[in-house]
Amino acid sequence: MIKIGLVGMPKSGKTTIFNAITKSNAEVSDYYTGNIKPNIAMVNVIDERVDYLNQIFNRPKTVYATIEYFDFVGIKKDEAKNEIFSDLHLGLLRTVDAFGFVIRGFNLSGIPPKPENEIENIKTEFILSDLTICEKKISSINKQLKQGLKASELETEKRLIEKCYNCLSNGQMLQTLDLNHNELRLLRGYQFLTLKSAFIILNVSEEKFGQNNDLIKSISEKYEVVEIPGKFEMELNQLDEEDTKQFMQEFNIKESAVKKLTRISYKNLGLISFFTIGNEEVRAWSLPEGSTALDAAGTVHTDFAKGFIRAERYSFEDFKKYGSEKELKTAGKFFLEGKEYLVKDGDIIYIRHN
Repeated sequence: MIKIGLVGMPKSGKTTIFNAITKSNAEVSDYYTGNIKPNIAMVNVIDERVDYLNQIFNRPKTVYATIEYFDFVGIKKDEAKNEIFSDLHLGLLRTVDAFGFVIRGFNLSGIPPKPENEIENIKTEFILSDLTICEKKISSINKQLKQGLKASELETEKRLIEKCYNCLSNGQMLQTLDLNHNELRLLRGYQFLTLKSAFIILNVSEEKFGQNNDLIKSISEKYEVVEIPGKFEMELNQLDEEDTKQFMQEFNIKESAVKKLTRISYKNLGLISFFTIGNEEVRAWSLPEGSTALDAAGTVHTDFAKGFIRAERYSFEDFKKYGSEKELKTAGKFFLEGKEYLVKDGDIIYIRHN
């Protein structure tokens, strides 16, 4: 399951955005001083292709891919004067796959927003946190080297962490480093914040929605960005479907907040969707682009990967065009693939296994 953490400065509207995209009713206030734990909610990745397939195959269940959103609250008023995130916050932040930086794009008590400053503040906090990890690890490795422990492996790891340290010291996110597969594998356990994907959620008022093109253009030079009138969309969740459509048309909102964030999350994380059709369900699955048929098998069930024989697959678009597996085979659009086949977005896959 994909995990997206919503983070931002106090009063940026994190919980408002969380409620807007998850249809939750989490407490919205200037500062939340209660439970330090984040608000968590799961959202279906609505995909018309899944609905179409179930109309054809008529299975009892339709199962969408899901995204789990984390709203990191709990910053107390006195803490906010000194730091954005506590150590506990930072530990929780390391558990997600990507971040949505919620940035205030509306006036607050007459104070105009400073979106680019807020982005820089969060970025700086993340960099400082990762720097601390690097410093501690380098110190630890040096102690181990003095004791003569696995010198070759430790030297390799030390060079890599020093490479990260130098990048961070120059004010750069670790995402900017050109890291190979082995380096990324070594760094995975560190859960560096600046190595995770991040995109910007510009939280604006309904009056200013669609009027921030220059700002969005500027931000998009460094980050993917999506503009959302958070408070308005949170209120839309209280209406029925017809009223929601009417208000969206009136305010020229072409996509709901959840669809916007799903699209940008998939793009930012490099994800694709494939589908399986079983006896009981039509299901969508998320998979990193460049994954193999064996990876897809393991995503469905670990036993499928262990006993993998082959993958039978065809594309959703071809199925929609030809209408049945029989016609797909006649047209040469039904394929048998081995473990190394690179799965494409929209593939419908059946895994043959022992």
